[in-house]
Amino acid sequence: MAGKKSAETVKTGGNILKELSASVENGKTQDVIALLAVGLSSGFTAEELLYDGMIRGMIDIGVRFKNHEVFVPEVLIAARSLKKGAEILRPALIGEGVKPIGSVVIATVAGDLHDIGKNLVCMMLEGVGFKVYDLGVDVSNDAILEAIKKYNPDILALSALLNTTLKQMRASIEYIKDNGFRDKIKILVGGAPLDEAFAMKIGADAYAKDAVSAADTAKELLHRL
Repeated sequence: MAGKKSAETVKTGGNILKELSASVENGKTQDVIALLAVGLSSGFTAEELLYDGMIRGMIDIGVRFKNHEVFVPEVLIAARSLKKGAEILRPALIGEGVKPIGSVVIATVAGDLHDIGKNLVCMMLEGVGFKVYDLGVDVSNDAILEAIKKYNPDILALSALLNTTLKQMRASIEYIKDNGFRDKIKILVGGAPLDEAFAMKIGADAYAKDAVSAADTAKELLHRL
């Protein structure tokens, strides 16, 4: 993703990307902020700092999470550091014309008020480069459909934590299908009561067991569009 840096840039900030990656991975927000300032002043582009620095750190902690070396709190802290850094970089990214890798509309289905898992998924998706439209919790089928019409996302991500709302997840997918939008998007589902078999049974394109898997799976879904 990154272009080649001049010898002067490498000399003045050769370790910036590595340090930035480690700072995100360890959730050191103040270090991230300081390193971004140094990186930008040293000649790194915002795109390099984002993808080859901060996102690399998020990917690394995702691998550690899968290997059970860290747990949700550590991932959440890292994601917050990345989110803060991305906010700082946003004007420069816009100026450079850097575009998201894809877009996701995400919601917890109607009847379910749980949002901790969904919020972590949002941060992980943003962390790997997606534009995320978070509709919140207890979201009606009509609201989901309107968001699809408005944002034209690549992916719809649906979450449910209650066994009682699994039927609602199926109903949401059916509603999208009945209104002619099913073939226009990929649908990713997740939540504690779900598994791969249930996801396929209700007509989803993919299932993710956790936030890190959701980000990886979303990237895979882009290649199926």
